[in-house]
Amino acid sequence: MATIQEWIHSLEEGGGARVVGRVAALLGLIALATLYDFRAYKNFENPEAMDSAQIARNLADGKGFTTQFIRPASIYFLKQKTGSNHLDVAHPDIANAPLYPFVLSLWMRVIPFDYDIKEPARFQTFQPELQIAWLNQILLLLAIVLSWRLAARLFDPFVGWVTAGVLAGTDWLWQHSISGLPTSLLLVLILLQAFVLCGATRLLEEDETRGGRLFLLAAVAGMMAGLLCLTRYGMFWLLIPVLVYFNAFFRARGFALGLVVLLAFSGTIAPWMIRNYQLSGSIMGTAGLSVLEQTYRFPGARVQRLVQPENVDSPDDIGKVGLGEYWAKLDANLPKILQQDLPRLGGTWIVAFFFVGLMVPFQRPVLSQLRWFLIGMIALTVLVQALGESYFGKLVTGPSGDDLLIVWTPLVVMFGVALFSTLVDRMHLELPNANGSVAGVFIGILSLPLVVSLVNGRPSPWAYPPYHPPIIQERAKWMAETEMMMSDMPWAVAWYGRRDCAWLPGEFGRGFGAVYSERSVHAIYLTALTLDQKLVSGLLHGPDPDWGRFAADAVVKEEVPPGFPLKHAFAEGFPFQLFLTDRPRWQEEKTPR
Repeated sequence: MATIQEWIHSLEEGGGARVVGRVAALLGLIALATLYDFRAYKNFENPEAMDSAQIARNLADGKGFTTQFIRPASIYFLKQKTGSNHLDVAHPDIANAPLYPFVLSLWMRVIPFDYDIKEPARFQTFQPELQIAWLNQILLLLAIVLSWRLAARLFDPFVGWVTAGVLAGTDWLWQHSISGLPTSLLLVLILLQAFVLCGATRLLEEDETRGGRLFLLAAVAGMMAGLLCLTRYGMFWLLIPVLVYFNAFFRARGFALGLVVLLAFSGTIAPWMIRNYQLSGSIMGTAGLSVLEQTYRFPGARVQRLVQPENVDSPDDIGKVGLGEYWAKLDANLPKILQQDLPRLGGTWIVAFFFVGLMVPFQRPVLSQLRWFLIGMIALTVLVQALGESYFGKLVTGPSGDDLLIVWTPLVVMFGVALFSTLVDRMHLELPNANGSVAGVFIGILSLPLVVSLVNGRPSPWAYPPYHPPIIQERAKWMAETEMMMSDMPWAVAWYGRRDCAWLPGEFGRGFGAVYSERSVHAIYLTALTLDQKLVSGLLHGPDPDWGRFAADAVVKEEVPPGFPLKHAFAEGFPFQLFLTDRPRWQEEKTPR
């Protein structure tokens, strides 16, 4: 039995001290997350976050992978493939990758979510969004712990702790954690993939005869690549560097290992891709249209709002898009990514240490191979991000789902800190705990943006304009659960209002009529997204001139086209909000629906 002196010695210098230090670090991270939520939290402003959340709620409620955010293009493809528009039942979602909504739905089953805003006049924070932020912050803390472990294993404990410190002090990662986007989940999956690849390399170094375990790790690597794809479809192409990794670095077994990776990847994503194809005729559903967004032919999100995307007699036929239009989009977006996004990857200038460190060779094969893998991943991500730029990415000022480069932040930081560690060692400082002091200053400087966010806080957690949850929920409650609305922000109506809501079609007259013929539209809800524009260049001659003229006539002339079924307007919030419906519902007695 250990004596008291031995126990005290263990706490001061032995294994007990390490345990105490790690527990203290974990408690510090939890305290930092709590402080960040208290000082810098903001409600959702990203449509992708609201879209994923409402799908997750449907999953948690037992309604399957369905959506209340209805895209006109989705109606078209579902009807073309299955013969049904699926508007009389729960509408299947064919726009989102499934893993993140599924993880959210599990969280919603564990923690009770209350979606009703009880006191609209005192509203500050939409509680379900804060609860989703908690889950993403748990995943971010897990990513920091995995980064510490990976860096300590590949380099040394000093690099591990500094890497964890830099990541914990990166404000951009914390902003993503409260955004509702799947960034934190992607970080965890990327780091697990790095563990698998490094494990395979080290296994080969230790014993080349242990082929069985190598093939097992290759299968796990393929599965991880599949999970990344099922978290965000833009990660599909990152399978290529994984295949190259096994083919290039594993000698004679490379081809066989690469084949195992490909089979495991295919087996992971196949069930979901088959489901999408059976519903829409495309393995990625309407998500594949995102590459056409923000192009000359389809400005904004017009392609997602087409009621007939395949029409050879129309210039809006998606089949007419040529290679030149893809190249034009790449040419327009690539300079910005190379000049702004890449040098500020992860929101921290430690990326400069990473790029300088590329000139420093490593003697250990596992480090060289992981770095080459990372370089390949970043290069391919730049191209995917440039081609995949979406309307939603342009709509927000904060974290965007288009920012795929951020997922490489932990590995970039790790290699950047490795160069920093080398430079500190060459300083030959003889002061007590000099390296730790220098590292503390280094982390402190990199953490200044986070410190500013915590000190200043946010003036308001609202993401207004255009999102004000109490107003959206009030408008939605005027509708019966079986009635469908139409809006320029259907993702918000679906999330806050829990009502089916179609996106404004690309053409006002024919588009509205086409959707209305499939299912009656009982209200149109226009917000600052449409109304708060310059009259001529924004409304009348902007990307949606038909809807712009309709909104202008409704606002300026206070009239709607003859025969239009929605003639009653609610004036509160005008001119930043316009609510048109078939009868004055706001005057009716409010009864539970």
